[in-house]
Amino acid sequence: MEGSVLPRHICHVRKSSATINRFHVFIHYIALIALIYYRLSFLLQSAETRAHAAVLPWLIVFAGELVLSFMWLLDQACRWRPVTRTVFPERLPEDKHLPAIDVFICTVDPKKEPTFEVMNTVISAMALDYPPEKLHVYVSDDGGSSLTLYGMKEAWEFARSWLPFCRKHGIKNPCPKAYFSSVEEEDGTEFMAERRSVQMKYEMFKDRLRTTIEKYGTRHESIRSSGDHPPNIEVIGGGQVEMPLLVYVSREKRPSHPHHFKAGALNVLLRVSSIISNSPYLLILDCDMYCNDPTSARKAMCFHLDPKISPTLAFVQFPQRFQNISKSDIYDSGLRCTFSVRREGLDGLQGPVLSGTCFYIKRVAFHGSFIQNGNDILKLKESFGSSNEFIKSLRQNYEPSMNRDGNCLSAMQLRETQLLASCSYENQTKWGTEVGLLYQSVVEDYLTGLTMHCRGWTSVYCNPSKPQFLGSGVTNMNDMLVQGTRWMSGLFDVAISNYSPLIYGPLRMSILESICYAHLAYFPLYFIPVWCFGIIPQLSLLNGIPLYPKVSDSFCMIFAFIFLSSLSKHLVEVLLTGGSIQTWINEQRIWIIMSVTCYLYGSMDAIMKKIGMREASFLTTDKVMDDEKEKLYQMGKFDFRTSTPMIAPLVILVILNMASFMLGLVRVIATGDWDKMLVQVVLSFYILIMSLPIIEGMTMRKDQGRVPSSITGLSIVVAMALLTVGSIVLMD
Repeated sequence: MEGSVLPRHICHVRKSSATINRFHVFIHYIALIALIYYRLSFLLQSAETRAHAAVLPWLIVFAGELVLSFMWLLDQACRWRPVTRTVFPERLPEDKHLPAIDVFICTVDPKKEPTFEVMNTVISAMALDYPPEKLHVYVSDDGGSSLTLYGMKEAWEFARSWLPFCRKHGIKNPCPKAYFSSVEEEDGTEFMAERRSVQMKYEMFKDRLRTTIEKYGTRHESIRSSGDHPPNIEVIGGGQVEMPLLVYVSREKRPSHPHHFKAGALNVLLRVSSIISNSPYLLILDCDMYCNDPTSARKAMCFHLDPKISPTLAFVQFPQRFQNISKSDIYDSGLRCTFSVRREGLDGLQGPVLSGTCFYIKRVAFHGSFIQNGNDILKLKESFGSSNEFIKSLRQNYEPSMNRDGNCLSAMQLRETQLLASCSYENQTKWGTEVGLLYQSVVEDYLTGLTMHCRGWTSVYCNPSKPQFLGSGVTNMNDMLVQGTRWMSGLFDVAISNYSPLIYGPLRMSILESICYAHLAYFPLYFIPVWCFGIIPQLSLLNGIPLYPKVSDSFCMIFAFIFLSSLSKHLVEVLLTGGSIQTWINEQRIWIIMSVTCYLYGSMDAIMKKIGMREASFLTTDKVMDDEKEKLYQMGKFDFRTSTPMIAPLVILVILNMASFMLGLVRVIATGDWDKMLVQVVLSFYILIMSLPIIEGMTMRKDQGRVPSSITGLSIVVAMALLTVGSIVLMD
């Protein structure tokens, strides 16, 4: 059989997992119906029958149970048809027939995103196993820092030695930092001599960057990140046929113009690259997400070049993996459930959501539906802006007039790129609303992916055994909570907008895909049940008010089954994806911590933006490694050095549960009300077990990462006030 007719990829439906998941959904759903029946039967009793019961706490707990049941139901859609995929890049056509690829890398601030780390990402992208004349790497420097530009020039010089070395010896890790950090393996005298020579050049490249930073510092006026600067586009090292094109792009930013964060930067790259290289496919990477395998582009092309799925395929999403995650992963930074469970389930439907990095996407997928409306120049300009050259680039047969023998742009290209990167270019156009990355949410990837799927595009999830990309995950609590709050705010932006998936999606894409998008959009709502279950049953326990069936009541088995069913299903998923019991505990713990803080604050932030009380903001996660914080993380100890609004609610809830559990337990023992109150005792005990690191940080630890005594003192006062007020209200 001819190799050309062999499939380049195979989709495997995980039938056993799908069967188990569907059976669990059915049984668990029946139990939830029974729970709701129990609650409603109580609330629908006559007033005389309810006279001796506390209705308010029942209603609050029931509301929490309804929200939790709703969220659980949404979460099951991504488990309906999980699939995995196998690719065969060796079956691709010859290199001369492969399409060109533009790589987009975004950075903002060299103080938070060290230039040396960013340049390693740039070099790894240049070293992809792909025809160099068909590879173009663009770096968006949103801060306009001269340090980033200098770093790119130095990276180019080193890449002139690194790329030939990788090609000659088939180096499997294109990132020089990761490669030279690995154990040296003997592979012949000639190879080792070349390796040491290239490593010496790498050390010189690193020393030059370090010397420049030490000489000027990231706070120097010419180096620091700026929010007020003109556009600057520069081609670096052009004219090297065996080297990918490297382009520096710093868009214009003015305080009087909204810049729309990462989405705005990517839209500028879309426009600028269209008249320099105009590759039909794009790889988008975060600045710390380096290429860990040089074959990712060929793996993605196995899907994009498949004539059966290519016409509707928008993007190929790879999982985000992290090289700095400890074995215990106390902050769930690896996002195991997201990338090992939910994405595979989405892949069995219409495809995974867009994850912001590590994906190969068709350029035309960003053009909305306007190209299909014909070649009316005026209409195209209304959508895409006034640049004639950019309008020409929308044609499939457009070829930029870039001269690969020179190292600068032509006068026309320079003029056009300056226009396309100006802060006023998008005025009165469809950019950010219907074209490019969308601006209505700070999680621009999620919203843009949603609209693509609603326009009929599909996507696939490629998860090879070797991580194709590796980045830096959060390793301290402050970064985790700040990042989580930003994500939750952006997701809830969509939930309360015209793009709400349960309203916008069902008529435009499959119902199950809409439900998966809805689960993400409404994810912040988890704060409602967690706050309800963290306060109301405990206050009721302290005051002897039963909220759950007696142990002797058959309905008690329903509550016990739902609780144990959820925990056991989660545990099975963790174990099947390579996790441990400790992983399971950590994920439960982080879900509670983030529900109390990030999900609450993210929801509030989105609502405040909706009603105009505040503007959108985007806080960049700090990529600089702190040795002391890293040490605590590797030891498996939480670092509680974060803001008071973040840590205080956690400590307040822990203290409230400690007091309610101990005093309530004494009361139950004294009165013998085990039959009525056991469920609430168990619930409070479970919360305390999940809160052990916080209790340890409050009482036993003496290091810098402990819970500050001022926070503990304030939390005690607030918790006691809540106990007092709650008791008065409940006993009224």
